[in-house]
Amino acid sequence: MKLINVKSVAAGLVLLASGATAWAQAVVKCDGSSTVFPIAEAVAEEFQGANKNVQVTVGMSGTGGGFKKFVRGETDISNASRPIQAKEMEEAAKNGIEYIELPIAFDALTVVVNKGNTFLKEVTTDDLKKMWNSEAQGKVMKWNQVRAEWPDEAITLFGPGSDSGTFEYFTEAACGKKGDSRGDYTASEDDNTLVTGVSRDKHALGYFGYAYFVANQDKLRAVPIVNKAGKAILPGEAAVKDGTYNPLSRPLFIYVNKKSLDKPEVRKFAEFFMTKGAEMAAEVKYVPLPASAYTKDLERLNAKQVGTAFGGHNETGLHIDDLMSRPLSTQVIDKKKEGGAEPSTTPPKKDGK
Repeated sequence: MKLINVKSVAAGLVLLASGATAWAQAVVKCDGSSTVFPIAEAVAEEFQGANKNVQVTVGMSGTGGGFKKFVRGETDISNASRPIQAKEMEEAAKNGIEYIELPIAFDALTVVVNKGNTFLKEVTTDDLKKMWNSEAQGKVMKWNQVRAEWPDEAITLFGPGSDSGTFEYFTEAACGKKGDSRGDYTASEDDNTLVTGVSRDKHALGYFGYAYFVANQDKLRAVPIVNKAGKAILPGEAAVKDGTYNPLSRPLFIYVNKKSLDKPEVRKFAEFFMTKGAEMAAEVKYVPLPASAYTKDLERLNAKQVGTAFGGHNETGLHIDDLMSRPLSTQVIDKKKEGGAEPSTTPPKKDGK
């Protein structure tokens, strides 16, 4: 029997271990919004191309699902299509998680129909409320129940699941109340599933982020939204910037765990995101913020300035120019004590004026 040289084996194991350490990649963990996913994925790919020793993982479990992981300290960055909510702020505080809120782009949340739908020329928020609010469940099942002139055909609805920030924003904007949505529709956290569903049904209607519409406009048609001024407006960059695409224009965010910034790879990636965010947002067809906003984001990062500008509540109809003008706080605003008003430090704008 051949004897094994224990010293040689031990030396080999040490070399293997040191080699594994040398080749090990640092990891930046991101998760959250499917709406933000195209931007985050594009930024991650470019960042990894220039930083071969860093792996950036980008999950897509929905804004709510992403925040659940983030406030437990399981991720470094949470991608969000709405601001952090009161319960999430409280859970973060309980777990000692401090976060930096960084707006990265604006989205024109888009209502879509099948290309074969020729009757839906425009839609009001009242129409959307009739289709989507909780009282419509099991009752409003045909198009002519929304408007008499629309056809006597079944409505097939597609939308994000309740863990989605898109679901939360749309429900408040269209139905006027948090969570006031019917449940008898086809729900998915994967927007590509919603695209497929609407594209296969002539009488379907759905909603999701603008980037997913642009990528599939050969299959789908965007429906003009009648805004507060009574004008039917198609989603698009110009309409978001001038404030006329309301109330379905909304900010998109990433939230960075303050403690994670102690890791060089996370800090470097977050800084890279702010320097490349405008370019990547435009590339995937979202609306970039003004250059001054990304400069302010970098200042927040460098100062490790924690908190949110929204007091733990969603807000609809926010204009792009107002986004960076608000102070940050880690305190939840009690809207009942505030008279039900949305947290704001600037007067609301009308159609961008």
